[in-house]
Order: sequence, then structure tokens, then C-alpha cells
Amino acid sequence: MKNKRISLLLLPLAAVITGMAVWGPEALEKYRDNAIFNRIRTHEAETSTAGYRYALSGSDKLYILSMSLNNQIQPESEQNAMTRSEESADLDYQELTGTYTMVVNHKDPNGKEISESEGIRLCNRGIGELKELGILPESVKELAESSYSAVMYSAIDVPEPRNNVLVWKISLDTGKQTANRSNRLLDAYVDADTGKIYEFYVRTELSRWEDIDPDAIIQTWAEYMGLGEPEEYGGANPLSETTPYFKKYVFDGMDDGSTVVTIGFYEGINELFLKISR
Repeated sequence: MKNKRISLLLLPLAAVITGMAVWGPEALEKYRDNAIFNRIRTHEAETSTAGYRYALSGSDKLYILSMSLNNQIQPESEQNAMTRSEESADLDYQELTGTYTMVVNHKDPNGKEISESEGIRLCNRGIGELKELGILPESVKELAESSYSAVMYSAIDVPEPRNNVLVWKISLDTGKQTANRSNRLLDAYVDADTGKIYEFYVRTELSRWEDIDPDAIIQTWAEYMGLGEPEEYGGANPLSETTPYFKKYVFDGMDDGSTVVTIGFYEGINELFLKISR
């Protein structure tokens, strides 16, 4: 009798368990669907693309920047701008292929506002490296943020926009140019990723071209930039520069192209420069 009573009590429990086994999963799924569907939810996610940047060699970056500068007029050394002739302005050292341009950047690859102080900091680091290598004299002064401007550009191969180089254009502020410029940087292009200096115009204590060894400078600079061996540019037109004191070199570039790099000096104002062709 007792066993029969227990069996009668377990019967409803078995029915409940059976019902849950049959209908439970479907009911639970509907509940979960109602909790998800037709509702807007937010979730913070990392959207930065800084982790991926198309890799370019030092020679490729130099070539892209050179070609981009060749296709526009950029600020340059005051002395160079004042004395530039029509013949030198129209002179090309290589046949331009493709379309290259310089675009001003207001934000970095992470979408953050760009601070000029970062460009000045990188340039100061680059100046220190060039001093250690003997490319710049020790007397060249560190940049003060109050005296310089820094603008970031993207040098872009337009048909292949993944081929681009971020650079800072560093310039002595126009309003400050009445100040003493001795041993001061006037202009430079600085790689925004590495801080390496592609180009510079600087006043020095050197007073003669004979005091400068351009072959040693270009060799050291090429190693510093991660480039191949430089070759002397043969048959350089003496009218290509606004000073008689210069020497030109060629580096291999992209797509069988080449980049011309010039080392020169303005006597009288003691201005040393290293520039890529344009």
C-alpha cells in the first residue's frame, strides 16, 4: 500500500520532467530570442588600424616622397627660393611616371588629433642622431617649440594609395626669422614613424665647401636611412642648383625608378643642405 502511494506521488513529478524535456528547450530559445531581437545594444570595440601599416623599404619611401615633392611647390630654404632660376625650376632629373601627391594630415592613423610637439620631438631626436653620425656639426641647436611649426603630410602614390609615407614638415616660423639663425635648422622633412630625417637645410659654423666631405655624408646618411649604395650622379648640370657648391647622388627607387639626392652648401651664410630631387 505504501509503495502504491509513493508511485502515485511520483507520477505528477515524472509528467513535469517529461514536459520540461519536450517543451523546455523551445521555450528557453524563445526567451533568449526575445531578449536579443528588436533591441539595440552597444559594445565598445577597438577600431584602431595602427596595428597594420603597409611595409615599404627605405628606398621605396624615399622614392615616393621625392616623386610627391616633384609634383608640387613646397616651402624651401630662403636662400634657395630667392636665387632659384627659371632654368633650374624647369629641370627634371628623371622621367616622372604615375601620379604622386602630398596631402596634409590633421589626424594620425588612430584618428587622434595631431600635436605639433610630436613632430618637433621627433625632429630633435633625428638631429641628435645626425650629430652622432657626424652628418651635422655638434653646434646645431635643439629646436624650441615656440620657434618652429610642424605640419604632417602623406606622400601618396595615387594609383596605389597603400604606397604612402607619413612625414613631418618642420620649418622655422616665418615670424621668428628675424632672429639669429646661426647653428639653427631652417627646414626639414622627418619620417613620422621612424623620426629619420629625409631632408634638411641648416645654418652651421662651417664656412667653406672644402670643409665638407659630401661623399662621407651621403654614405653615412644612406646607412642611417636604410638605403642601398649611392652612385654619383654623372653629368649634373651646373645650373641645376643656385650654388656652385654641390654634389648629386642616385639611389634605386620603385619600379626601376631612381631618386636623386643633393648635398650642397651656400657660402657666405654657411648653410648646409641635403635634399631629395625636385
